[in-house]
Amino acid sequence: MISNIHLYVQILFKQVYMSIENIIQTNKELPLSKKTIINIMYTEKWLHEHINSALKVYDISIQQFNVLRILKGQEGCPANLSTIQQRMISKMSNTTRLVDKLIKKKLVHRITCPSNRRKVEITITSLGTSFIDEVSIAITALENKITNTLSENELVVLDQLLNKLRN
Repeated sequence: MISNIHLYVQILFKQVYMSIENIIQTNKELPLSKKTIINIMYTEKWLHEHINSALKVYDISIQQFNVLRILKGQEGCPANLSTIQQRMISKMSNTTRLVDKLIKKKLVHRITCPSNRRKVEITITSLGTSFIDEVSIAITALENKITNTLSENELVVLDQLLNKLRN
């Protein structure tokens, strides 16, 4: 009886969720470690595309959004470029270029120390704070939509497993 239920759940799972093998169109049985890595990489790209699409409406990139969230999290205290770079999700981002684009949009402000021109402090403007608050509502709704097929317990387990994988 239990094996019949298990078989039914497996069949149901395969019907509802497209496997990574189907997505990448392979008939080969992939080793579990390879399958998992490919699935994580595919899912990262899939998430990136969805978030980019939501942010496109606001004429902002994921990296710019990340900088604004970092600066808002400073709660009025300035951050230097190094601090922003360390806290970025994508460490490959050109932080100076991102800040320059946000300055042009009047979302952040840069102050250069008169006695040490290399010391630069970045703060979010009031316009930037209002903007990030508005965009965050849309992103939170998207995050909820993306994760709504998982229970709270499944989200906790997924988060723990991803943390474990990186450590």
